[in-house]
Amino acid sequence: MSQSGSSAAGVLHRARRLGVRAHEQLGLPGRLGRPFPPAPAGSGLRTVPGDPGPPLVGYSLHFMRDPLKWGRIRYERYGPVSWSNVFGTRMVGLIGPDACETALANRDKAFANGPGWEYFIGPFFRRGIMLLDFEEHLHHRRIMQGAFTNDRLRGYLGAMNPAIERGIGGWRTGDGFLVLPAMKQLTLDLATQIFIGGRLGPEADRVNTAFVDTVGAGLSLLRFPVPGGRWAKGLAGRRLLEEFFAARLPAKRAGHGDDLFTALCHAESEDGHRFTEEDVINHMIFLLMAAHDTSTITTNTMIYYLAKHPEWQDRVRDESYAVGKEFVEYDDLEKLVSLDLVMKEALRLVAPVPGLARRTVKDTEVCGYYLPAGTRVTVGTHVTHHLEGYWPDPEHFDPERFAEDRREDKVHRYAWEPFGGGVHKCVGMYFAGVQIKAVLHQVLRRYRWSVPPDYETEFDFRTLPIPKDRLPVRLEPVR
Repeated sequence: MSQSGSSAAGVLHRARRLGVRAHEQLGLPGRLGRPFPPAPAGSGLRTVPGDPGPPLVGYSLHFMRDPLKWGRIRYERYGPVSWSNVFGTRMVGLIGPDACETALANRDKAFANGPGWEYFIGPFFRRGIMLLDFEEHLHHRRIMQGAFTNDRLRGYLGAMNPAIERGIGGWRTGDGFLVLPAMKQLTLDLATQIFIGGRLGPEADRVNTAFVDTVGAGLSLLRFPVPGGRWAKGLAGRRLLEEFFAARLPAKRAGHGDDLFTALCHAESEDGHRFTEEDVINHMIFLLMAAHDTSTITTNTMIYYLAKHPEWQDRVRDESYAVGKEFVEYDDLEKLVSLDLVMKEALRLVAPVPGLARRTVKDTEVCGYYLPAGTRVTVGTHVTHHLEGYWPDPEHFDPERFAEDRREDKVHRYAWEPFGGGVHKCVGMYFAGVQIKAVLHQVLRRYRWSVPPDYETEFDFRTLPIPKDRLPVRLEPVR
């Protein structure tokens, strides 16, 4: 056994031997199995139902192995609001549009992002836009929106297209082409080109590894720096990224480039406020991670379903050819109607971020259930996207469900929520759409891909959902 594995085993052994004290050593709150706080007498509210799950780890493994199956079981057993122990803490899961809306719309300002995400990714993405709340969040968001205007998006797309051409031009045709690593490399190259203003060169592998490690650390079962463990790797990755951006920040402050890094250095609110150097570094680390990982997931999902449904692949390819340009321009994006439907359906079937973390900052209620201040909450976007009561035949790939004559997503404003909702709705959602469509437009015009009729991939949810087998396809040039 490796040293890190031995250390982890030792910690678990001590945990079993020491009980509550070991829970504290592991960063777990003591007495995880205690009953959920009852609703106040006379409030008319109900006590949140649930159960802790297996000793020590709770339902952590169930959540990581198959969050959709686990979420459905919880929903059928307890309804839209229930508690369980996951990742060393007690969480209240919200499933279904009504429950999700309460936390995401957050009309009574009872739910905070920072204290919710802090437990999972705080040490690695501290003070990123997603971890700020209320007035401070709005202040930062107003400044940041200057980096995502239509003019900025046009500029990003102009720089993106040649980088896409370079990236996909070297893809190897034939059987066994692995989509996941190829797309992950492409999206990292695009993110660094558009966000940083240049290719990383020899540093690319170190930066990519740092992002993988920081994302992966968030769902660690052992939430302290065991040597060689996921938590320790995440902290090391964060340090590397801070040094990387800090070394480049002075030049960006003094420059006038079109990249996002420069845009954040110069962005200011209507009243003249600008980001500090620390703010810029924090936001760059978070935004580069978000753009890199979520775009990788969505493009992989789209390629997977387009391989499984060649009739849709032909349909979206025909639209791209009808545009008549190798590089799609900003005003052409609205012509890619079918590709937009496929993207929305892919985001429904495999939400890039399956759950959104919150924590209550005051006593509140969800769907008639009492949640006291300090309750950790997860908003179950992925499970909500698969509820039969809102989505007919939810496991079937059917992009037409988003077409104007059907609009199944309109059954409830929070039935489809891949970008979250409320004031924390993803600030880069339009950038993501531009990037994903620009990539698929060029891939469709250059390549055709297929999988055997009985092929099914399995998504790995241990961090963010990616194909376990790295998505092998037969890749052929379009004739």
